[in-house]
Amino acid sequence: MTSLRELNSSPEATPCADQQLSEAALASSDLQDHAVAEQARLPAEETVTVADSAPWAAVVPQTDQQIAGCAGINAQVLNDDPAVLAWSLACDAETVAAELPAQPIQDAVPFCPVLTEVPYHEILWRDWEDLSVQTCVLEQVSNTPLFEFRVMSYNILAQDLVEQGLDLYVHCHPDILNWNYRLPNLLQEIQHWNPDVLCLQEVQENHYWEQLEPTFKEMGFACFYKRRTGTKTDGCAVCYKHSRFQLISLSPVEYFRPGLDILNRDNVGLVLLLQPVLPEGLDLKAISPLCVANTHVLFNPRRGDIKLAQVALLLAEIDKIARTTEGSYYPVILCGDLNSVPDSPLYKFIRNGELSYHGMPAWKVSGQEDFSQQLYSRKLLAPLWPSSLGVTDNCQYVTQCQPKKPGRREYSRDFLLQFRFCDVACERPPHLVLLEGVTDVKPDRPAHWPKPAAMVKDPDPQPFIPRCSGVIQHGLNLTSVYSHFLPQMGRPEVTTMPMGLGATVDYIFYSAEPVENRAGRRLYKDGALKLLGRLSLLSEDVLLMANGLPNPFCSSDHLCLLASFGLEISSLRES
Repeated sequence: MTSLRELNSSPEATPCADQQLSEAALASSDLQDHAVAEQARLPAEETVTVADSAPWAAVVPQTDQQIAGCAGINAQVLNDDPAVLAWSLACDAETVAAELPAQPIQDAVPFCPVLTEVPYHEILWRDWEDLSVQTCVLEQVSNTPLFEFRVMSYNILAQDLVEQGLDLYVHCHPDILNWNYRLPNLLQEIQHWNPDVLCLQEVQENHYWEQLEPTFKEMGFACFYKRRTGTKTDGCAVCYKHSRFQLISLSPVEYFRPGLDILNRDNVGLVLLLQPVLPEGLDLKAISPLCVANTHVLFNPRRGDIKLAQVALLLAEIDKIARTTEGSYYPVILCGDLNSVPDSPLYKFIRNGELSYHGMPAWKVSGQEDFSQQLYSRKLLAPLWPSSLGVTDNCQYVTQCQPKKPGRREYSRDFLLQFRFCDVACERPPHLVLLEGVTDVKPDRPAHWPKPAAMVKDPDPQPFIPRCSGVIQHGLNLTSVYSHFLPQMGRPEVTTMPMGLGATVDYIFYSAEPVENRAGRRLYKDGALKLLGRLSLLSEDVLLMANGLPNPFCSSDHLCLLASFGLEISSLRES
């Protein structure tokens, strides 16, 4: 069992080869120009300096056969400025090359780190965007006390999935893919940003129980984990600071349903209802509970039908957990890797609350890839899932719904068949048009058919909930923390880079108040839950300069998402 203290006290990375010396001369001058421009842009007090040592630097795995490492890594933690990337590292390769001998790595592929003139922390600079200073937010929070907290969503890349798909990481030096290298980097990043709620995806089960949970408990978190069903070894985790929240309810969600092709995959989710902990003197009733959901949706770009059904099932669980006794909803925060791009039908469904899916090609749901040139493609047909699932087209469990007319019920087929030859059914209506051989014949009851006295009652009639044709809806009013576009750079935001191609598939959605629909897009304003800030994302070209993801600096193939929220506190005090 590895503790955070042990990880932080691990020895520094031993430098490997001086191979970058010959390759440095061939590097692009554009990188140098970028570094100069970035350095000039930074305020003087934010300029990163190089310390003599980095006790928390990523630890390169060492074996009896070899001592492996990357270029020398030195750093200074800039805890006083949240705009500085947590684990800001500055490479000092020239000093390392001059003072320490190279250690060969057996059977290693060539590895070309970024030039020392352009440290990783400058290339991967992520600004903290303070949204609380915006006029619209200031007007809402000026006279309202807020319970402020941070939420992080992070796909940390399960080690088993790395080893099963090494062809996806041919751009990476083998040593930076080692879990003993990646774990300290990931923990340091989480520790720096210090979230109050942490939603993780691709958490390997043995790593969770042996390393992550014990470490998170040291950091003050209460942790909950749900492994994927079947033979999968990873899952989702939700952790929260027990000094900030108390658990009201926990609901793990399994999307696999035996016998249903639309739900035959092993993905999972977690839904928690948390009560914020207020300072002494304030009653807990002064603030609303908070519903936090975390999930990792199926990747397969061709099976958008499954993705949509999984999201609908998760929304039904959120609807059950977050619904108040008055029929409204507690504030909701939905985190996860949805394997769908912005403005895809699945994204629009979550954000706009409605999707007409009948006849839609399944690959189009997530927008990950374009399969329009294929001769055959799977189409989505209504209803998307059978009524036996117990979920309506409004993404609510049937047991949570009320029939539109009192006393109206839905009965089983076997129960209704009993009335096929009952006395009432065999009576000829008096105004029925007489047609010889059609309406002038009274049907005879078959000998084996039960008589009226033997009829049994349906043991469990369900409320009658009509199914819409090809349209699904939900009423949670969710909008995205991120805009998915970097206006300063004129480029889209990306959260991951599979095979060197940037895409956004990770999200933090939160409850807001709809104000209007414009060209099919619902617009929102903050309600009781207010977005106060967020950690900026990066563009594809910036990540390419750092050799994509993962790299020696970022130890996952996804970027973390981080947002700051404020939850309104009423003036109610303890009596």
